[in-house]
Amino acid sequence: MLMVCFCVNINTLLISSLRRLFWGAKPASFPMEQNHTLALAKGAEVRDPERYHYLVGRLICIAFTCPDLAYSVHILAQFMQCPRQIHWDAAVRVVCYLKGTPGQGLLLTSACDLSLTSWCDSDWASCPLTCSSLTG
Repeated sequence: MLMVCFCVNINTLLISSLRRLFWGAKPASFPMEQNHTLALAKGAEVRDPERYHYLVGRLICIAFTCPDLAYSVHILAQFMQCPRQIHWDAAVRVVCYLKGTPGQGLLLTSACDLSLTSWCDSDWASCPLTCSSLTG
């Protein structure tokens, strides 16, 4: 019996699609600062928003098999319309975190009947603009 398996090798994906941008980046121990103020950012806008869109799009794909990135990618995706330099720096930090955690993630097979359901509102009332939850 042939087993079809969906597996994303984080190193391969990062090296092939992000090689030009982050070749010399140092690995990070965690993906995003806990008490960030990205929603209140007032700095300069990113010169090339398409690069930010490309990077966050790749991170969204990787987040399917790396649940530890869900929160960080969720936050970064909120700034697709008008990304600022601080948002770019936060996205680069997520890539540096991935660089430091090679081989970690979920292996999803087509022959598995796994049903996983969870819910967590760890972001309750943390939006500095509306004082409401960002996730649910």
